[in-house]
Amino acid sequence: MECPHLGSSVCIAPDSAKFPQGSPSSWCCSVCRSNKSPWVCLTCSSVHCGRYVNGHAKKHYEDAQIPMTNHKKTEKQEKVQHTVCMDCSSYSTYCYRCDDFVVNDTKLGLVQKVREHLQNLENSAFTSDRHRKRKLLENSSLNSKLLKVNGSTTALCATGLRNLGNTCFMNAILQSLSNIQQFCCYFKELPAVELRNGKTAGRRTYHTRSQGDNNVSLVEEFRKTLCALWQGSQTAFSPESLFYVVWKIMPNFRGYQQQDAHEFMRYLLDHLHLELQGGFNGVSRSVILQENSSLTASSKCCINGASTVVTAIFGGILQNEVNCLICGTESRKFDPFLDLSLDIPSQFRNKRTKNQENGPMCTLRDCLRSFTDLEELDETELYMCHKCKKKQKSTKKFWIQKLPKVLCLHLKRFHWTAYLRNKVDTYVEFPLRGLDMKCYLLEPENSGPESCLYDLAAVVVHHGSGVGSGHYTAYAAHEGRWFHFNDSTVTLTDEETVVKAKAYILFYVERQAKSGSDKL
Repeated sequence: MECPHLGSSVCIAPDSAKFPQGSPSSWCCSVCRSNKSPWVCLTCSSVHCGRYVNGHAKKHYEDAQIPMTNHKKTEKQEKVQHTVCMDCSSYSTYCYRCDDFVVNDTKLGLVQKVREHLQNLENSAFTSDRHRKRKLLENSSLNSKLLKVNGSTTALCATGLRNLGNTCFMNAILQSLSNIQQFCCYFKELPAVELRNGKTAGRRTYHTRSQGDNNVSLVEEFRKTLCALWQGSQTAFSPESLFYVVWKIMPNFRGYQQQDAHEFMRYLLDHLHLELQGGFNGVSRSVILQENSSLTASSKCCINGASTVVTAIFGGILQNEVNCLICGTESRKFDPFLDLSLDIPSQFRNKRTKNQENGPMCTLRDCLRSFTDLEELDETELYMCHKCKKKQKSTKKFWIQKLPKVLCLHLKRFHWTAYLRNKVDTYVEFPLRGLDMKCYLLEPENSGPESCLYDLAAVVVHHGSGVGSGHYTAYAAHEGRWFHFNDSTVTLTDEETVVKAKAYILFYVERQAKSGSDKL
């Protein structure tokens, strides 16, 4: 938005000596000393934490307004207002009086000058830190960033995603998708798209809630985010540009409240699919998909039009069979899917931990069997029989007609009661390797011995008691090692830890070659 308060609020010199020492993204709040989400006031250069840490940046603005409301305003007070601040990580500017992000600048261009100065400080700090680490690596083979894998030393190059205010749901999905190699590589190999021309050509774009929809591209921002991960050049990346595009095209996810990770994943994949179908700037990216020899025509599953990499990787087909219990008429329908939502059987819903010995343990196979078993529809779901010409009692059964390259399984942990949406906290045992889907196929005899086996690539976990609260993290395998992604923090973990997780979303990748004999 165009902010009218910049002239009276931006008062510091662009190269002010009042700035703290070190990297701006690591500056500490002057009140609570937290280095999470630092914001610098463009009136007095003081640094405070954002509203989703302890909110001292907002309190700094509010405290500055008290003299103006209780006493007669002087000319100096009228001019000096601590209303505008800058994010020290993303360099976006925010006005508390407008309650929105700012895209304009002062007549002297002070905002851009401060932004460039902070970027220079960040780059200088990064360069000096890189030289320091290089010396440490030269002098010591026991550096904490190095790991021994098969006798060789490799660098821990994983990159976290900063939490922009309850955006852990988005971070967990992005980290999971970034480790689906065939899917991730497709986007990373796309050519960059310039969204702006003229004066802003080559300059970083700061999307805000007041900008129009015609100058944003979800595919482009998704590509940039994936390219920033696994480069090893930074410990955490801030996906604010992608998040603002999400705000633009997915109204359900506007604001900073906690969201459902599965719902976000479906919206994300659907919108990527739609944008790839239409192309961008007149160039259809489905051409790139057709030129990719690894995604053959037989692997494509069309959903809402032409095939894209989304449907080629995640797309499968279900056969839905409904039988009338009165006349025996059978109805068959084929439904494309990008993921399967599985109920946790009711008999397991009181079992909360893996080590609890109260009855049998729920397994992923139990959930899949519950999904594909023959089911009699209740009175609220009567089937309209075309032969009887009225709604009748019926049975329903699902078969998988075509398996996808990446099988995404969503465990339905949230259920509505009379007034609340409760969480099913049951532990569900799942395999790391050899998930065999052959017995759920419509025509298993037409499938090869290896084509129905899947190995785990990523897991999304919800911690907490409710869908509107709690926290999301993800586990993912990369080059034979498992990592735990907790927003900006990435740690190396082991398989024993992964299998103990209470999975919410599981990503299984079709096995390409024999790698073990263990099956579900």
